[in-house]
Amino acid sequence: MKESISNYQEGYASLDPGAGFFRPDSILARDFSVLTAALQFYENKGRKSLRWLDLMSGCGIRSLRWGLEAGGPEDKRESSLKDLEIWVNDADIDRCKLINTNLQPLLKKEISLFFKNDLAEDLLARSYLDKCFFDLVDLDCFGCPNSLLQPLMRVLAFDGILILSSTDGRSTTGHDDIGAIRSLSASVRTHPASWEIALRLQLAAIARQAWLLGRGLEPLTCFSDGRTFRIFVRFRRNLVQDEETQIGFLSRCEMCGAQSSQTLIKLSEWKKCLCKSGSARLSISGPLWLGPLQSPNFLIVIKHLAQQLTIPIADRSEKLIDRLQSDQGLPIFSWSTHELASRLPLEAPPKLRSMIRCLKQEGYQAFANGIVPGHFRTNASIGELLRICEEKFFQGFK
Repeated sequence: MKESISNYQEGYASLDPGAGFFRPDSILARDFSVLTAALQFYENKGRKSLRWLDLMSGCGIRSLRWGLEAGGPEDKRESSLKDLEIWVNDADIDRCKLINTNLQPLLKKEISLFFKNDLAEDLLARSYLDKCFFDLVDLDCFGCPNSLLQPLMRVLAFDGILILSSTDGRSTTGHDDIGAIRSLSASVRTHPASWEIALRLQLAAIARQAWLLGRGLEPLTCFSDGRTFRIFVRFRRNLVQDEETQIGFLSRCEMCGAQSSQTLIKLSEWKKCLCKSGSARLSISGPLWLGPLQSPNFLIVIKHLAQQLTIPIADRSEKLIDRLQSDQGLPIFSWSTHELASRLPLEAPPKLRSMIRCLKQEGYQAFANGIVPGHFRTNASIGELLRICEEKFFQGFK
């Protein structure tokens, strides 16, 4: 039976989550959502009215924190909250009273609040017909959100930001082949860095829908806890040059572990791996996003805003920002030291920092993976990785 939390505190918000589904652990996503809203508020500087949509608001905690925190304290604001509209929607009519009660503190501010009780599809369709466009939309739903991507993009303003959450872990991590074809139009195979692959698959789905409208996209940040996959992406008015080269396929040999990638635009034969001719067994996933997953500048700015505006984010959120900031998401190839150790074998896996240091000394790119714990990314081939491990770590840890 679900434990009741009658008076939940998070950031500057105090509210009743009610009897519906609520995860305190999702504070990471809500912290990033507030920081993204704060960034947009301060980038805007009162040039136009901003309109934000909490499409599936649940108990209203995101909307409440947006209103209480994103503008910062009154003495540090660069524009008035009169320039802000927050739309709060949830299709569950039983939660309307709870949401209204929880958002009472915002009614005392200058913010324009709009409460809706519509199905997401209905609200988005009506907004499009009414030419009501949003600068920020947060969609935190159960399962796969892809059926809403096209209507969402049609109501996003130019340079608008979409915050998308998905709990569709089975099809995006290679455990439901048919589900992946239905929801992603993609082939998905199991991979040691499955959290990252899931994010790249979802980004590719977003890109395809954006390009249909002639819109470009810029991933701002992406992360996962293995159960929920979070993507923050800005939509541009137009595509940048060669943006279409960011979609392709990732292969991994199930025998020797070699990884390779190809873009859709230059698809050809796969490179040879370490296996003897004819013995390779390639698992191929895609189409997926081959480009960066993080914008370092975005992460630098939101961390600075959190400090400047005293936005009360969790320690875990601050550590995650630091981790993601040092890993743009390229090269795409991610490795586990445990896998490398098992292929030689070594007495014990190399320490992550030691492995990264050795790779850089050899002239390769190497970074700790900010999304998948215990992984690193590099442009070194599997053959080079095994050589370095054997030469540097054959005695075990050093």
